[in-house]
Amino acid sequence: MTGTVLRGFRSAFDGTFRAIFADRAVVTVMVGAVILYSFFYPMGYRQQVASEQPVVIVDQDRTPLSRELIRHIQRVNAVHVIAIVESEAEAAAQVAAMRAEGFAVITSGFERDILRGNPGPIALYGNGAFLGRTNRVLTGLGDAIGGFAHEAAIRQAAFAGAATPPPFHLVQRPLFNTREGYGSAVVTGVAELIIQQTLLIGIAVMAGTRRERKGRLFFSAPQLMGIATACVLVGLINMLYYAGFMFWYQDYPLGGNLAGLLLGGLLFIGAVVAFGLFLASFFRTRERAYPLILVTSLPLFFLSNLSWPATATPGWLVWLAKLIPSTPGINVMVKFNQLGASFTEAAPEIVNLLVLIIVFGALAWWRYRRPGTTSPRSIE
Repeated sequence: MTGTVLRGFRSAFDGTFRAIFADRAVVTVMVGAVILYSFFYPMGYRQQVASEQPVVIVDQDRTPLSRELIRHIQRVNAVHVIAIVESEAEAAAQVAAMRAEGFAVITSGFERDILRGNPGPIALYGNGAFLGRTNRVLTGLGDAIGGFAHEAAIRQAAFAGAATPPPFHLVQRPLFNTREGYGSAVVTGVAELIIQQTLLIGIAVMAGTRRERKGRLFFSAPQLMGIATACVLVGLINMLYYAGFMFWYQDYPLGGNLAGLLLGGLLFIGAVVAFGLFLASFFRTRERAYPLILVTSLPLFFLSNLSWPATATPGWLVWLAKLIPSTPGINVMVKFNQLGASFTEAAPEIVNLLVLIIVFGALAWWRYRRPGTTSPRSIE
């Protein structure tokens, strides 16, 4: 009995690997696409943060102090001053023509108000069509003006009496995402989604191919375990390639909880494979897997609540998203690999993944079992 079980497991395990590398479409998705995405996808985030965004300065004061403020703005890496004009209409025209992302207005009487100890009014405008760029422009201009205001306050104090040093010096040091970049924040979560989607497509294409040739598929429990183990091994190698080499090569944050990374990765891949085997049982042709799984990639990423907060998502949608392995998978991997979280802090995602493995594993076994017989059809 034990020998029969092991032969069934081994046969399915070996047969799955042969099916992967004998089918050009499957090996392209499960191996080739994973490597291609690891270099192609991060290219869009290579700059990490938006820098040197074009801005226009409206200098209506034209005094030494207003020119000094402009020099402060020109030293900020976030913005690049492309023109200094006299009217807001000229600056707005530059923004409307998409030549500038925003502009700052230094009003007339700016120097006079500063020297008298009054606030010098400055107005900032951003192009709301691109929220990310606008935020960067307004933040950059705000930092430059804030630094200039600090120096102006010291001058005013010196003009009024003895100059006094500032009571404190602010030092900002970001944690985890130390470069505060888009790539470090987004790609580390998208990587798990890429692994999930390529694994799902590969499993669905293999199942669809066999179903086209043999009709509905039936597997015994050992055969199903052999197939699942082979798919988990492929997915685990892909996950380690991303979490190890790719993140290191792209200089993304690393050095978190290694033991947690291995456990979380194994549970995540196990849940994806269980979900994929169950999902693939509904595909009758190999081509159907591509459109369905590809069009769901972007919604699944948003449902993971990595880029969109769960507090701003309807409660029923948050719970529904927990049925997809990428939701707890992305969060648990980011927690362990980027944030260095402990097992206790990642316990909700670990429990979620365990439940998904059990539920989808049972559903997959139910879908592939042969009713009323103990002689399952081979996958060969």
